Amino acid sequence: MNVERIEDRGRVEILEDQCKGCGLCVAACPVQVLVMAEYLNSYGYHPARYVGRGCTGCGVCYYACPEPAAITVYLREAAAVRA
Repeated sequence: MNVERIEDRGRVEILEDQCKGCGLCVAACPVQVLVMAEYLNSYGYHPARYVGRGCTGCGVCYYACPEPAAITVYLREAAAVRA
């Protein structure tokens, strides 16, 4: 049986200096691909961080975040359907 890797449907970009470290996006993420960073940003907060894979592009983190423009969710274009 040939199992193909399923591509991520989205990706998250977090502006670390805009993040206040509240963790609402981490708690809201249904697929748990956001974590709190171990390091501090320039304001002394532990920013949220995308783990780099597994995003579904749902946007729940975006809506949970109280900081405008701290999180951007990008949807990936669907792969071409094979005939």
